[in-house]
Amino acid sequence: MREIILQQPQKIVFGSGCIHTFVKDYLELGCRRLFILTAPPILPLIEEVLGQLCQAGIKTEIYDHIMAEPTIGDFKQICAAAQAFHADSVVGIGGGSVLDVAKLVATLFDGAQEVEDVFGIGFIRKKGLWLACLPTTAGTGSEVSPNAILLDERDKLKKGIVSPYLLADVAYVDPALTLTVPSKVTADTGMDALTHCIEAYTNKFAHPMVDMYALRGIELLAKNLRRAVENGSDLEAREACALGSLYGGLCLGPVNTAAVHALSYPLGGEYHIPHGLSNAILLPSVMKFNCPINQGKYAEVAIACGVSRGKDDDETAQRGVDFICQLSQAVGIPSHLDDIGIPKEAVPHLAKAAMEVQRLLKNNPREVTEQDAIDIYNTLYK
Repeated sequence: MREIILQQPQKIVFGSGCIHTFVKDYLELGCRRLFILTAPPILPLIEEVLGQLCQAGIKTEIYDHIMAEPTIGDFKQICAAAQAFHADSVVGIGGGSVLDVAKLVATLFDGAQEVEDVFGIGFIRKKGLWLACLPTTAGTGSEVSPNAILLDERDKLKKGIVSPYLLADVAYVDPALTLTVPSKVTADTGMDALTHCIEAYTNKFAHPMVDMYALRGIELLAKNLRRAVENGSDLEAREACALGSLYGGLCLGPVNTAAVHALSYPLGGEYHIPHGLSNAILLPSVMKFNCPINQGKYAEVAIACGVSRGKDDDETAQRGVDFICQLSQAVGIPSHLDDIGIPKEAVPHLAKAAMEVQRLLKNNPREVTEQDAIDIYNTLYK
């Protein structure tokens, strides 16, 4: 069995209402100047927490203008705001974009490295400010991963930064923070989390220590995502999706994702399609592409989704693909790229851009050539 390194925060707190544990823990730290990254819809959910911090004498600065697809320029503006505030600690309370930016602000706060110089794996030289992450969507798993994504506006391509120094000191996963998330965002982010788990389990570098997280994440999300989309106040379904997302996030450091994510990045970079939506549309086609190489693993994915076993692995795996298609349709995910405004003539350029994401393509169980990428994209037009 090959060596594997599990990377995650020193402390993970899970449970509805655990945002109050964050306050308790923070007040015991000794930090006094907290830079808070969040988004306007979240502010009403954290008013009580902000009040408790202020009553305790903590100085806070709130930045709530993070875009859905943050760029390098956005990051630099936000980091400058944190520096001007003289922050000694950072918390991200929001979706994946908020958490990714919070991780980068905390890590690159001292200005010793430019963000352009750390794209890729392992280029950050040291840890930054104390950091906590509180996700408000059940999707990206960013709260427990060593990864962050920014849109490079020059290349119109989303790029990844991977480093153990990006790990939060503490992740507080409070499913109650997801109760007000709109159904569309719940669907997009839930399918993103499901993609993390499926790509980790079927990955060329899959490992038994990560498989257990991936399979359990698939089970939880496959069973509960539709419930969470149809009834946002269903706390049991929200908790299950949050836990499934957390498990998916724990897969990202040691194994990471593969071709679905690589092919989705140009959709976000060129057309600003939400990350989870891009993954959801691509997932069935990439599964079909990979199944002949990895039938056994994809059959197990199908079983984890709750479908009955077929006469052989091939039939079982196909039932899993069919289930993903049905689930996507049930939660309102479009089936085709032209449904989201991407013209077919863009396909060659998208495929060329996807080939630049070799850090993920190398993980795919089946080699993906530029022509393969073109063929996969083309299956997604009417």
